Parts: sequence; C-alpha cells; structure tokens
Amino acid sequence: MSGPTPFDPEVAAAVDALGTDWREPVTPENLAERRARDAASRPRPTAGELRAGGRFEVEELRVGDVTLVSARPAGLDGPLPLLYYLHGGAMVMGNAWSVLPTVLREWAEPLGLAVLSVEYRLAPEAPYPAALEDAYEGLVWAAGHAEELRVDPGRIVIGGKSAGGGLAAALALLARDRGGPAALGQLLLSPMLDDSLETYSARQMSGVDVWDLTSHATIWRAYLGERYEPGAADVPPYAAPARATDLSGLPPAYVEVGSAEMFRDEGVAYANRIWQSGGQAELHVVPGACHGFDGLARHAPLTTDARTTRTHWLRRLLGA
Repeated sequence: MSGPTPFDPEVAAAVDALGTDWREPVTPENLAERRARDAASRPRPTAGELRAGGRFEVEELRVGDVTLVSARPAGLDGPLPLLYYLHGGAMVMGNAWSVLPTVLREWAEPLGLAVLSVEYRLAPEAPYPAALEDAYEGLVWAAGHAEELRVDPGRIVIGGKSAGGGLAAALALLARDRGGPAALGQLLLSPMLDDSLETYSARQMSGVDVWDLTSHATIWRAYLGERYEPGAADVPPYAAPARATDLSGLPPAYVEVGSAEMFRDEGVAYANRIWQSGGQAELHVVPGACHGFDGLARHAPLTTDARTTRTHWLRRLLGA
C-alpha cells in the first residue's frame, strides 16, 4: 500500500494541535472516559443561548420517547423548508443541541430553513436499531405535524455528519422501504456507511486521519452488538447503508468526503452506486481534508469553500 494522502497544510496544523490524547484509539475500556471528554469539549447550549438574543425561535419537543429540538429564524412564519438533522458522534457520543449553533448560522438563517435536530438514543446502551427507529419516529411525526411546526412537508431534507450522515442515509432507505415521508434530499457529510473496515482509505488513513481502525471497530461493535465482527454477513443495510443492494428511488444526495479521511472511499462508492441505480447524487471530495476538517480548521480556505458549496446545493434543491 502506498503512503497516506497528504493533508492540506492548515488541516495538518490543526490535526497536530490536537495532541496525542485526542488521537488515542477509542476502545471499550476507555469509551466512558472519551465520552466525558467529548461532552466537556462541546458543552450543550441552552435554549436561551440558541435563541441568540431573539434571532431564533427554539423549542424542545417530546415525541414518544424521542426529543426533537425545533429551531427556526425568528419572524418567518412559514411554511418553511425543514432540515431534519442527525448529529455526529460515532453513534456513541454527541447530542442534538451542540450542533445547532453551526446549523442555524450556516443554513437556517441564510436560507430561511426550519430545523429539527434529533436526540436519538446512543450505543452501546441502546444498540441498533434504536437510533434509526428514533429518527424514523421523529420524521413521521414531523411530516404529520407540518402545519403545527409551520413547515412544508414537501420540502424536508434529511441531513447529518459522520455517524449522523450514515444515519441519514439509513433513514432515507428505511423511509423508502416503509413508504414513509419522502424527503426532498439527503445531505450526507463524511457519512459513516461501511462496517467492514476493508476500504482502501480506511486502511490507508487509519491513525493518520483523526480516526483509526481500532476506534472504528469499537464503535461498530457498540452499535451492532458484542457479537459483531467486521464483514459479518448478517449486518442489515439499515445499520450499514454500504450493505444496501438497491439504491434506487432515494432522494437526491449530496455526498461530501475529505480526500485524506478514512470514510473517503465508502462515500465515493455510495454516490457511485446511487448513479448506477439511476438516482441523483452530487459528490464532493475536499482535497487534503481529514474527518471533521471544518470543525478543526474552521477558517481555512478549503473549509470556507466546502461550506459555500453545501449551501449552494441546499439553495438549488429548495429553490431558495
């Protein structure tokens, strides 16, 4: 195997600045400590903080056992398009609140979008299919209560980053197969799709990217259960969308990966298979970008370009 794909210089500096503690592999033994560290680094904003002095309307909603955080630019009565967003965190970390400042700033305000961020159950306490069923329950509820939410049920976009991107892809598959709400599009940012650990980029970039094969095996086992083994034949496509054999009839997809991240090849393959199934996909491979580059190198030119490109796709999709 050839050497790793090089990082953009500003991304490389940001990765170096993480230090060795943040690059330590995630294992079953240190998962609790890593969760605590992640929570401390990304404190959950309050509803008052998310309202940003009146710029946004924010409300927490309880739908069965699922919490949804509803947010929208203040003063826009709608019905607005809806971004149904699934947070990242490797299926074992993260929350629906911490992602909202970025989502509101980058998309909700400039595009006039309403947002529902989903607080789905986390593994290993709640393994598959808990998170996916939570996401589906919330989506069905949102589509059925569109008037109450002041949103347009014909303009719902499913989106997410990393584990949330993989969950968004799985949700699109599940909604298609159950005859559930039809999304207008799916926004898949560095989606976690493939449980096999066998793609070229997973092996090429392990331990060079901010993620590695040990961590990846740990979180897939947490999500799929203790009996999981990489490449096992009985993993359903709703758990690992790379396993899906039929990608026809899905909403148009925006797929973004970094050239220097472990998830590169699975994202590229997923877009390619959507095309092969007769569907629509827009693929962007960000040169020199690692996993989570936009959070690490926030002001780098490649981050600015990636954010602009995502927003342009949403604007075209929504006709905003």
